[in-house]
Amino acid sequence: MNANVSTAADSLLQQLGNRPRPKVGIILGSGLGGLADQISDALKIDYESIPGFVRSTAGGHRGQLIFGELQSVPVVAMAGRFHRYEGWTNDQAAFPVEVMHAIGADSLIVSNAAGGVSPKLAVGDIVILKDHLNWMGGTFQFNQARLIQKQGKESSEVIGGINRGQIYDQPMAKIAQESAMKAGFSANFGTYLATLGPTYETRAEYRMMRKLGADVVGMSTVPEVLVANALGMRVLGLSMVSNVADPDRPNVANHEEVLLAGQAAGAKMETIVRGVLRRGVLRNCPESTSRTSP
Repeated sequence: MNANVSTAADSLLQQLGNRPRPKVGIILGSGLGGLADQISDALKIDYESIPGFVRSTAGGHRGQLIFGELQSVPVVAMAGRFHRYEGWTNDQAAFPVEVMHAIGADSLIVSNAAGGVSPKLAVGDIVILKDHLNWMGGTFQFNQARLIQKQGKESSEVIGGINRGQIYDQPMAKIAQESAMKAGFSANFGTYLATLGPTYETRAEYRMMRKLGADVVGMSTVPEVLVANALGMRVLGLSMVSNVADPDRPNVANHEEVLLAGQAAGAKMETIVRGVLRRGVLRNCPESTSRTSP
């Protein structure tokens, strides 16, 4: 284990004491922090007190790890993520995922607020990620040899220790969609395009993204899920559409609108997460080893 990860993990385990170790890590996106208030028997630990954690500066991000239970499942929620546009590296953005894994989490649910690229989407829609396009750039400096060895794969099958195949877990995605349908709203599969940010996209860029097959676009998520995949964690990705991009009728997006849209759609996101946890797919579902696309 990386020394920095080990130090952070040891610090957290000491603070957890006799509490159960988390089985599921949850990353809460912009305006979607309401789920943190639903965690029972919560223990909140500020990032500043965790060795190796940097400080989240984006609006709407608390800057805490929250330990407790959702649907009787031990979880750890990351209320405030680290964005590349804040000046952090890929490794710093993904560091909390390594720590979550080190203290027991074998699954990751990651959410984000994203712009709708597909004309079929509306503000407040939830998109279940089936794949992504990575435009963030940058490299990962974490121990590649360790990850390659852990995966049991030849170096030609991985890039930086990361599996080039299916990253998002199919059974988890299906459970997420079924949970939405049972609650009376739709959540369709889509492809997330990650940019470095912090500027929003131009009209020409939106047109190009549509042609490339992107359904939503945002400025996060990819560093975390790449590392989670490399560590063998099952990953569910959820995007909340905060604004819709129509290049022929441009509308200027701003962070305040993103937060408001996130608060309005938060109940949908909570319903999906609870549904996935309730079905137990994260704990003992044999089919969750499948990596084929939805």
